[in-house]
Amino acid sequence: MRVAVIDSGVHAGHPHIRGVAGGVTIGPEGNDPSYQDVIGHGTAVMAAIQEKAPDAEYFAVRVFHSSLRTTIDILLRAIEWSIENRMDVINLSLGTTNPAHRERFERVVERARERGIVLVSAREAEGLAALPGSLAGVIGVDLDWDCPRDEFHCTAQAVCASGYPRSAPGVPPARNLHGVSFAVANVSGFVARTCEGMKERSYAAVREALEKNSRAAAR
Repeated sequence: MRVAVIDSGVHAGHPHIRGVAGGVTIGPEGNDPSYQDVIGHGTAVMAAIQEKAPDAEYFAVRVFHSSLRTTIDILLRAIEWSIENRMDVINLSLGTTNPAHRERFERVVERARERGIVLVSAREAEGLAALPGSLAGVIGVDLDWDCPRDEFHCTAQAVCASGYPRSAPGVPPARNLHGVSFAVANVSGFVARTCEGMKERSYAAVREALEKNSRAAAR
């Protein structure tokens, strides 16, 4: 299993990170082979996924630099890099609510589906449909604060999970990083774990398997 984590990179030496197979920084001037995380968000996202699927290979695709903001062109290039580098699962703990970008996302999502790649992303943001998570063929994620971190459940529209990352020693959950980004990361971990035992990893097959294992424990 090859998992791309599109975020702020990763701090490979962090104690919650089990290993990084590679990565890239997607920038306005081109791509760079470094992917060091200076924000911490991408590291926490990858740690949450690795916790649930420790045997996968992980690739950090850095699109955030000094803040959690990027451009639509960089984001699409990051997804395309992940497709071209034969990822099985793409974690996208971000998105846009701008409907003007829908057609461009639909094209790249279709490319991923044709390659048998599963894309996991937030289904909505602040009550608005988010792209690409609200598109057909994407595992859309909704936040459920009451869901334990080792469980998930499915609705007709989304897979729901906790918005908390792995706990940090001495830091109360409310003061730690939290939000829909980590619901997406937790679901990506469940998706990667589910895919490990599947011969067919199409969107439809993965979604069906998740529904069968709804409320399944990560342990």
